[in-house]
Amino acid sequence: ALQVAGAFHTRYMASASSALQSAVDAIGSVSDPVTDLWTNSDGSVVADGARALELIVHQVQNPVRWDLCMAGFADRGITGLVEFSPAGALVGLAKRGLRGTPSVALTSPDDLAAARDLLAESAS
Repeated sequence: ALQVAGAFHTRYMASASSALQSAVDAIGSVSDPVTDLWTNSDGSVVADGARALELIVHQVQNPVRWDLCMAGFADRGITGLVEFSPAGALVGLAKRGLRGTPSVALTSPDDLAAARDLLAESAS
């Protein structure tokens, strides 16, 4: 179990999920992603924009399946990982689960240069 500051990704987030669903409903039509978009629900790539929004609402009160995400990343041969969250917990897990895959957690503006360098390396 991860140490967390709240009951995120559990049934206790139902009211937040409802509010997010209302915001999604107000969007109307959405485009499909133009690059790979991974869902933390099951670690798969989502190619449909409407389905991506459904999964975002779903994940608010359901477990993050980072184990399945890492398996999907490994299957697709990712060459680097940049985490956009305040704590960097997922990069920490990836260092064990995706050994040898370079990663950067963007926890402050000071991390931008390392992320830029990783993206440049991965693109070449």
